[in-house]
Amino acid sequence: MEFMKLNKLNQKLIAAARLNAPDDRVPYAFEKRIMAQLAARPAPDGLALWAQALWRAAVPCLAIVLLVGVCSFFLPQTGNTVTAANTELSQDFENTLLAAVDQPASASEELQ
Repeated sequence: MEFMKLNKLNQKLIAAARLNAPDDRVPYAFEKRIMAQLAARPAPDGLALWAQALWRAAVPCLAIVLLVGVCSFFLPQTGNTVTAANTELSQDFENTLLAAVDQPASASEELQ
């Protein structure tokens, strides 16, 4: 039912448009004025747009870093604090990097 209403409306609009023919006159030098305005516009600089966006993003990023830093410093740590205090970051980093070296590549190497 809705489709029929749209179809009738479309036919009425087309009939009304045919009754009112468009004017063939164009203002003097219309095309030249439009082209001059387009030529006068500077081309957008992609690098400048990126730089502006990155500078705008720097402030929220800095706020997030400061918030996380303050939270990690002042909030109590959960879990086993004794082991966390005894291990150093350099030792944890070295263990992580060498974890793949310590493991055998396949099951046949374990048997040998």
